[in-house]
Amino acid sequence: MKNKETFCEYCRKDVLYTEKDEYMSAELKGETYNYYGKVAVCDECTNEIFVNEINDYNLKQLYNEFRKQHNIISLEKTMEIPQKYNIGKRPLSLLLGWGEQTFSRYYDGDMPTQQYSAILQKIYEEPEYYLSILESNKDKLKSQSSYEKSKLATQMLLGTQQISDTEKIEVVVNYLLSKCEDITPLALQKLLYYVQGFYYAFVNQFIFDENCEAWVHGPVFREVYFKYREYRFDPISVSDTAEDFNLTVSEKAIIDSVIKNLSCYSGKILEAFTHAETPWLATRGDLPATASTDRKIEKKLISDYFTAVKEKNNMLNPSDIGVYSKKMFGQIFM
Repeated sequence: MKNKETFCEYCRKDVLYTEKDEYMSAELKGETYNYYGKVAVCDECTNEIFVNEINDYNLKQLYNEFRKQHNIISLEKTMEIPQKYNIGKRPLSLLLGWGEQTFSRYYDGDMPTQQYSAILQKIYEEPEYYLSILESNKDKLKSQSSYEKSKLATQMLLGTQQISDTEKIEVVVNYLLSKCEDITPLALQKLLYYVQGFYYAFVNQFIFDENCEAWVHGPVFREVYFKYREYRFDPISVSDTAEDFNLTVSEKAIIDSVIKNLSCYSGKILEAFTHAETPWLATRGDLPATASTDRKIEKKLISDYFTAVKEKNNMLNPSDIGVYSKKMFGQIFM
């Protein structure tokens, strides 16, 4: 991994150090938890040394494991709720009858009680439940516009969730396979990634819930990979059976534009595109180029990146995705 510099308490000077992944155990609230963390090793004396950033990372991993073991909503899901329902952190607290800063504290990393966690988990999973809270407690909001914007976002969400999130990714996969000729597993993964990213850019929500991982050859949706890995470098064969894909107008428009503007490139070219983009680069971090990893690409990295792409390229509608694909090809291959 790439070397960095910090103070070594053994060498008594600033030194270069190397980060290494390590399986760790730590105690929290009287219980022991196992998790994957990092250690910093001095390049000169080879002792493990303290680095603030690594310590913060390990604490985050420890608390993530605590949340899993105690069925506490993850920080990632907590942070997605305001975006999902287009509601501010303080207005959400008011809707729920909590202190005005309560949700903000949870958003910043504080651990919710199991009672509050259960409420947030249900809100995250069930738009109908959130909508009932919004309608019942709208008088607690300080502005009518907050209510109207959140209601519109929730209604749009309900319109796209007539099937489960897991089924949704399968529908998108099948649609891509039916519309793209000679699509390999590598190309399929990259097109799924671009559908996820550009859908968020135009609709302000993700089209499916699955996370992708920062593998050597770019973003990968694990379950999709294992389903089609037998094809290796060959095109995936599909039946000619007609299928009702159950896609909304906005979903179909964005997927069709991704097909038109990105499926014309090979899987290797699309891989090169993703290798030049922030979500994959930031998630890989200092990993060697050929190192395997199951690090998930945080959805916030994807949402921030593709929102910025849309704004920077003045994209007004999904057909403008071609502006970005042509620009990427020119920057990398010409």
